[in-house]
Parts: sequence; C-alpha cells; structure tokens
Amino acid sequence: MSVEQLAPRLRRVRPSPTAAISDQVRALSAAGVDVINLGEGELDFDTPAHIKQAGIDAIVQGDTKYTAVPGTAALKKAIIAKFSRENGVGYAPGEVIAGSGAKQLIFNALLATVSQGDQVIIPAPYWVSYPDMVALAEGEARIVPCAESHGWKLRPAGLAAAITPQTRWLILNSPNNPTGAVYSRAELKALAGVLLDHPHVLIMADDIYEHICHAAGEFATLAQVEPRLKDRVLTVNGVSKGYSMTGWRLGYAGGPAWLIAAMQILQSQSTSNPSSISQAATVAALEQGLEFMDEWMAILAGRRAKIMACVDAIDGLDAAEPPGAFYVFANCAGMIGKTTPAGATIASDSDFAAYLLDAAHVATLQGSAFGASPYLRIAYAIDDRRLDEACQRITRACRALR
Repeated sequence: MSVEQLAPRLRRVRPSPTAAISDQVRALSAAGVDVINLGEGELDFDTPAHIKQAGIDAIVQGDTKYTAVPGTAALKKAIIAKFSRENGVGYAPGEVIAGSGAKQLIFNALLATVSQGDQVIIPAPYWVSYPDMVALAEGEARIVPCAESHGWKLRPAGLAAAITPQTRWLILNSPNNPTGAVYSRAELKALAGVLLDHPHVLIMADDIYEHICHAAGEFATLAQVEPRLKDRVLTVNGVSKGYSMTGWRLGYAGGPAWLIAAMQILQSQSTSNPSSISQAATVAALEQGLEFMDEWMAILAGRRAKIMACVDAIDGLDAAEPPGAFYVFANCAGMIGKTTPAGATIASDSDFAAYLLDAAHVATLQGSAFGASPYLRIAYAIDDRRLDEACQRITRACRALR
C-alpha cells in the first residue's frame, strides 16, 4: 500500500489545523512539557449537571440502541421548539435533523449539493474546515476577504460581486470563528437584499456560537431576519459551544425538506444516528434553557479583558475587542521580521505561532489557517489562573524578540 493508492479527492484537502494543534499539545504534554492551550475552540466549563444527569438516566434506562437516523422524535420536537422559541423560525419534523456534531451536518449538506464546477462563497476569515469540505465535494471555494476595518463582516457589495451563475452556497458564520464578529439584524437584512435577487444561491447559517454573545439581544439569524429566504437557508447549530458539550458530538439543523432528506440519506450510509445518549442529554439541554449562561458570560468577559490587556501591552500586537465567541483575533504584523533569541527570523504568522509554542509553551493558531494573515487566534476559554500564566509567558516571549 502507498499514497498513490489514495483517492484524488484526498489530495485536495489538508488536515484540520485546529486538530493538528491539539495533537501537538497532547504530544508535548505527554513528554512532560507544561503547555497552555489557547488554540482549541472549547469552553473549560463542565457540562451543566442536569444535562449530564439526563445522559446518565438514558444509560440506566437502557436508552442505548439505534434510533431513527435524523434523531428521536423527542429530540426533533425539542429542536423545533428551540428554533421557534429562540429564533422565531418554524420547522416541521421533516425539516430538522440531528447529527454527530454540527461539523457533520455542514459536510453532509455540501456533499449532497455541490458538484464539480460549483462555487461556495466563504467570507474570510473563516472556520478552517469550510474550504476543505468544499474541496472534498469537488467544488470551488470562492473566498471573499472581509476587512478588519469593517468589523470582519461581509458587505452587500462584496457579496454581489462574488456571486456567479455557478454559485451554489454562501456560508455565513455569526458569531464568527475566528474573529468573534456578530452580524446585526440590519447587516443581515442588507445581505438578504442581495440574496433575494439570486434565487439559485443557498445559504448556510452556521450559528454554533449563537449563545456566546457579550451584548444581550445581539444575535440574529438569516431565516429569522428575512423569512422570504427560509426555503433556501440551512440553519446549523448544536450544543458543543453554548452548553459546553464538545465531546457529546451533537449538532442539529433546520432547512428545506428536500435538503434535509438528502442529508439524511448520506447520514444513513455513513454514521447513521448520533449517539442515543447524547440525544437524550440534548433534549434536556434544549428544553431546560440556559439559566447558567449569564454566569458563564460574566466569566468569559473577564477572560476576554485579560487577553485584550495582554495584547494591548505588547508592542507589535493589536486587536479589536470581539463581541462574540471566545477568541481574540490579534494582528501580529508588528512581529514579522523580528529575530528570536535563537537567531531565527519571524517571517509569517505561522512562524510567530510556532515561536510562542516553542519559547513560551503557549499554543495559539496562525491567522493564515483562517484565510487572514498576519494574525493570531487566541482562545481564552480556559481557567483564569492558567490564562494569567499564558499572558505572562506570551509577554516574556514577545519582549525577547529583537
């Protein structure tokens, strides 16, 4: 066996940079290195007790068998109620699906609809997996750079210029990973005005960070803002971020019945249903609300302030305060061209991230992985004591550069 026997589609994709940094951190930790991981998109909070108990109860009660591929009736009911209650969008049972993470549902949607020659508009900075998912579906990622001066958000003129007869999808992620940008209702309405003129374009609203907004009432989703687009929008969400359930692997989506049916067919031939235990826990999560979120957001706001103070105090780094998610996307242009104590030149944001990992034992992610250079994504959802230590290490490493 050799690499020549791999399918050509695999040559079009790269390993996930976020998964790669996590593997690096685990390897260093196993070797006895004290690494602080600011590269992983995961809250350090424990899954709320009532949600864990629902999973335990499912095990004890024998709820450990296959379920319907798109999810149990109870879960679909909870998803429908969530979309109606929190987003003002109504779906029927045949218009919702659950999968093994929101990531799987995004992949299934693209694989079900994108063919060779089709284009998918992806505003940059973007989540690292979007372009590679499009490539696996044999489509073309049409990257539209968004300016930091515009809040990292896609503007109507940029969207209109990117649309071609071959455009199949627009992917819109708000709050955004890696920038934390949040689209206002007015901004979504303006983009919707462009999309209404192009009925061949589907829209994927990746809302996975919906509940991680620092201003109350800030979040809105496209199908809610412009109901005339509802039959062309796939609204993707899940419990990994807002409920600190990354390991439970449960995502869900609402969209047109024809698309949900196609995604279900793909899922039936790959993973089948998501974990029955995770489904039971997610019912409890969606039905019992987010009473813990105010406390979590207060803690996250304090951590965001720590990172912002750290960045502001370092010559060569700069960042705007992010309104959503739990990342700071810092401009590191001032570090490019500097020399490390070992005599190496920092030639890129990748070099700078590698330097911080080597010299400070702090893991971050280079902006180039998200389609924007020279930047650094710093995840701040870790224990306060460790975050303080990370800030001190980053500061010392930066001051050592010449």
